[in-house]
Amino acid sequence: MSPTSDNSVDTSVEETQSNAAKRRAKGEFVRGTSGFRSILGEDPDFPAEPGRYHLFVAYNCPWCHRVILARNLLGLQDSITLDVAFPSRTNEDDPAGPNFWEFNPARTASLTGASLPECTAETATGKGFRLVQEIYAAEGSDEGSVPVLYDKKTRRIVNNESAEIIRMLGQQAAALGSRLSGADRPQLYPQDSALRAEIDTLNTAIYGDINNGAYKAGFSSSQNVYAAAFNGYFAALETLEQRLATDGRPFLTGDHFTEADLRLFPTLFRHDPVYYVRMKLNGAKILDYPHLWRWLCRVYALPGVAESNSLVHCRQGYFGRSWNNVVPLGPLLPMRYPEAYEHPELAG
Repeated sequence: MSPTSDNSVDTSVEETQSNAAKRRAKGEFVRGTSGFRSILGEDPDFPAEPGRYHLFVAYNCPWCHRVILARNLLGLQDSITLDVAFPSRTNEDDPAGPNFWEFNPARTASLTGASLPECTAETATGKGFRLVQEIYAAEGSDEGSVPVLYDKKTRRIVNNESAEIIRMLGQQAAALGSRLSGADRPQLYPQDSALRAEIDTLNTAIYGDINNGAYKAGFSSSQNVYAAAFNGYFAALETLEQRLATDGRPFLTGDHFTEADLRLFPTLFRHDPVYYVRMKLNGAKILDYPHLWRWLCRVYALPGVAESNSLVHCRQGYFGRSWNNVVPLGPLLPMRYPEAYEHPELAG
């Protein structure tokens, strides 16, 4: 799967699938694995070219969010096109059945009583598919997840592992047609070996305890499994809070935004307005961690970040899957979100 050069794309900390069925039966959330793992610029079928590639995403999905962040921060908006699925999946009364991602720009969101302007039809395959599952089925796969990096020229899926997509976008940004100069484009995974080791260590901890930890807390059906995920999540937040507090560094590894910051942001962006309630992560808000809050606001202010997501989509998607489909309207204090992310001073 992964090349062996210095630019090797070996990024995902995959959860072991051993005894997955038994673990799920005991109430544990066990994330599956991604089946499409080609590498842009290294697989001869998928050269890095401007205008050739496309992303299928859903704004409420944090794995999609980090891919959209990479696209925007790296200046690839003009080069890599994008289709956005509706945040709630299909219902029981859908002809195809429930729980499928769909491209349906006319669908009404219960939160707003209107369609969502960010949602699109499917535009990349030439088939106008309604369901993400149909894109996979065209290649003989029964997967149905997002994000998907897609080749419009060969009409094939390149990769559906978000960790690998963000790494390859960073490595191939210039060849893919970034509108930013090298000096203006963030180096998400710099060449320095010591810094790479630091990023790798952070990525592992952030994925296990925070990114995936939020899901293990929110989607477990065992009190013990939930408690372990809850405790691990907040212990990891405290560790990161102290990391930022020690020397006042603006980003996790120092003065520059890297892949570690990018991976952390989608979860913390969702924590106060969504995960605090939906994932039962009510131990504290990010607003209660002054250095993490200011970090969150600092990242939110970077060019391309604010437009990389929508809390309307997040609220609709997460609470639309709850037992009664009612979406909470708060929090309202100290101010509404995401406007609060423009105010680092709220943390004191």
